[in-house]
Amino acid sequence: QLQASGGGSVQAGGSLRLSCAASGFRFSIHVMGWFRQAPGKEREFVAAIKWSGSSTKYEVSVKGRFTISRDNAKNMVYLQMNSLKPEDTAVYFCGADDSDNVLYSDYEGIYEYWGQGTQVTVSS
Repeated sequence: QLQASGGGSVQAGGSLRLSCAASGFRFSIHVMGWFRQAPGKEREFVAAIKWSGSSTKYEVSVKGRFTISRDNAKNMVYLQMNSLKPEDTAVYFCGADDSDNVLYSDYEGIYEYWGQGTQVTVSS
């Protein structure tokens, strides 16, 4: 089970930190990813992190603004979002995948578990 939280409404240029709490599976061996879905659009990849935290992957438009991290002791994954833009407005989902690396982590079909999503709204 995955529970995402931390969404909210901010102005452009602001920051938010999303959290995702995991339970019921071996969190420490899973790749964790964040995806987002804007109204009327397909769900898209945002970022992913390897089970060890040693490797990450980002969607081009968020690179340098967003940082994914994890705490295996707490079964938590985070997404620090800075310099937010109106186009970042979406529902953000966390997912878990038992792959050994982040090579294919931008493909949502490989994820076994999904959280319920948290809304992020960025106003201009």
